[in-house]
Amino acid sequence: MKRKVLILICCLMAVCVGVQAQKSSKLGPMPSDVSVVYFCSEITPENILKLYDALNVTLSPEVKVGLKVHFGEKGNQNFLNPELLHPLVDKVHPTFVETNVLYVSDRRFTKSHIALAKEHGFTFAPIDILDDEGETIYPGDDNFQFCKTVRTGDHFENYDYYIIYSHFKGHGSSGFGGAIKNVGMGMASPGGKMAIHANNYPKVRTPDKCFQCNRCASQCPAVAISVDDNGPVIDTTKCIGCAKCIAECPLKLFTPDNSGYDETRFLDKLVEYTKVLKDHRPMAFINVMANISTTCDCSAKAPKPFMRDIGAVASLDIVAIDQACQDLTSKAYGCEHVFQDVNHVSGMEQLQYAEKLGMGHTKYILIDVATGKQITLDEAVKQTEPKK
Repeated sequence: MKRKVLILICCLMAVCVGVQAQKSSKLGPMPSDVSVVYFCSEITPENILKLYDALNVTLSPEVKVGLKVHFGEKGNQNFLNPELLHPLVDKVHPTFVETNVLYVSDRRFTKSHIALAKEHGFTFAPIDILDDEGETIYPGDDNFQFCKTVRTGDHFENYDYYIIYSHFKGHGSSGFGGAIKNVGMGMASPGGKMAIHANNYPKVRTPDKCFQCNRCASQCPAVAISVDDNGPVIDTTKCIGCAKCIAECPLKLFTPDNSGYDETRFLDKLVEYTKVLKDHRPMAFINVMANISTTCDCSAKAPKPFMRDIGAVASLDIVAIDQACQDLTSKAYGCEHVFQDVNHVSGMEQLQYAEKLGMGHTKYILIDVATGKQITLDEAVKQTEPKK
């Protein structure tokens, strides 16, 4: 017990050191409501390590580090290449951590989940499925709107520090998925995932346009969709609100159903789960903006990326890092909220609610890890433009 307390104190001190480093005099005086986000335009294993090093987090060898990743659904072609993590793993010696999913797939059960992870190349660090032996339940915050409890895997407490490594891309229900979703949904137990998704049923718009490819029905993990001459029909007594149909339909006939349902509820639940888990363990965050599809890595047949790669970022502020990714991808795409345009959900509620709960800041400065100098969004995006 004393060891755990000592290690946690060391971890918290490391975070404080990192925060001070990010706001050092080298960058000049900074307002208290502004965070630092480090950026690199070239996505390489060496640059992922540079981003982590820029955070200036020093951990002793006794600290057990969990590296939260997404192993990718079987058949998914967009999940991040695990080789990007090799130098970071060599330095930190973490364990790859994940949780089992709610729907039926290889990632539903620990044995097949680990086998798939190894098949996808995650072979150079130990793997731990956090809910393998059950779940831990934490009480929610008094200020929460929805979550009275938060459910995670009972191995969550086995780690003293977490590095949250997130693939920033689209998602049918949350607009985009970044660090907040990777913690809130990605570290929830299956029971927690069900609580977050509860009542988040999709609807079918213009069902008469359906040409009966049956992709929605065949990919529905809850077997909640049937297709007849009038188009798709959703059985809400079976639907788990996972949004797979939204991602799979080639005609985009499915959309979140906000009738009689607060459209922000799903996003707010994600944030509430994230806050509780983040409050229980110190974390650092790395987001990679590559293979940016409209849907997440849980999709077995995800659409191809709809825009170019933008780079990677790191921060100790979970709000600032997702805000920076939203801004960078939108700037490169040429609009204010790219995921509002492609998924009809902006996802900004995640950031606004998280800031309201004191989890971080939407204001940030961008530092180029190659030069150590502050850069603008325009300058960052310009680095990612194809060479003529």
